[in-house]
Amino acid sequence: MKTNNPYTYLNLKRYLLIIILLLLIIRFSNGQTNHIISTQGTNFLLNDKPFDYTGISFFNALYNPSFNKSKKDRIHWLKKFQSYGINVIRVWAQWDNTRGFVDSCKECTLYFSDGSLNVENLKVLKDIIYDADHTGMIVLFVLFQRESWNENIRLSDEASDKAVKYITDELKPFRNLVFQIWNEFDYRTVDYYHIIKSIDPDRLVTNSPGYAGFLGSPDENNVLDFLSPHTTRTTDRHWHIAPQEIAYLLQRYNKPVVDDEPARKGTQKFGGPTGVTDPYDHIIHMIKVLDEGGYVIYHHNMFQTGYESNAVPPSGIPDPEYDPYHLTVFEFLKIKNRYFEK
Repeated sequence: MKTNNPYTYLNLKRYLLIIILLLLIIRFSNGQTNHIISTQGTNFLLNDKPFDYTGISFFNALYNPSFNKSKKDRIHWLKKFQSYGINVIRVWAQWDNTRGFVDSCKECTLYFSDGSLNVENLKVLKDIIYDADHTGMIVLFVLFQRESWNENIRLSDEASDKAVKYITDELKPFRNLVFQIWNEFDYRTVDYYHIIKSIDPDRLVTNSPGYAGFLGSPDENNVLDFLSPHTTRTTDRHWHIAPQEIAYLLQRYNKPVVDDEPARKGTQKFGGPTGVTDPYDHIIHMIKVLDEGGYVIYHHNMFQTGYESNAVPPSGIPDPEYDPYHLTVFEFLKIKNRYFEK
């Protein structure tokens, strides 16, 4: 029966508003983000527009007290990175090795031995991803580390399968997120890839398959959504070798290739350079990689030492302005788009 009762109309409007508000609450309570990263051919897209994927290693981000002091502090640092051309931060789930790296500790991991997740660390991770989305940045999240594996800090195959399932499901709403399965290792990469895709088919998944100069196996490279090897880093003219490695991968696999941590100043420990380096080594290296059509993630040298080292800022954050050496590189990254356009 037709009615012209104004109260019925007002009630209908009220109900519609309530439904809309509930949908918004559900969306944001689930951590839904606004920025979506994807690929097209050898390029990255953000919200279907060309994305100049440019990263920095921030391994300890999940466990650094200065970065996670508050939302305001995180956004301050993220915007500072952005001001120097950085739009991707590379964050590790495991920071539990015993090498004395800044902010590392036994409890600095996302996983318990049975594969279940540390809910407190998971909450911090979600906060980081959401704040990155607020600033229009991407989080490259590394699930497992060879550094921990080499010290026998590792999950069983069964537990690691569970961990990958749990973390994939928990982070499904976050679309400004990319998974990198390993840092410098390739154990069961394809198995983990398929677990992730069975839960979240649209998640971009990559891997850093081994030490510098190891470009990954065909089995692995064929399935990954993009490639992110550690290219040759030796001080013997790596700026000539690495671009050739990137060009080879682009030509063979026709998908985006990220030069994961090109070169580095670093300590001589843990695979660092054995000779004197110069910031222009990195700049020339990156110019040539970009010219080939690759992307880059810059590696700050602070992570492989502790707070007592002069390489580490008091904040424990890879501050672009802390060290004149790194500042030179960041100043280049800040203006590199005047020379290269994707």
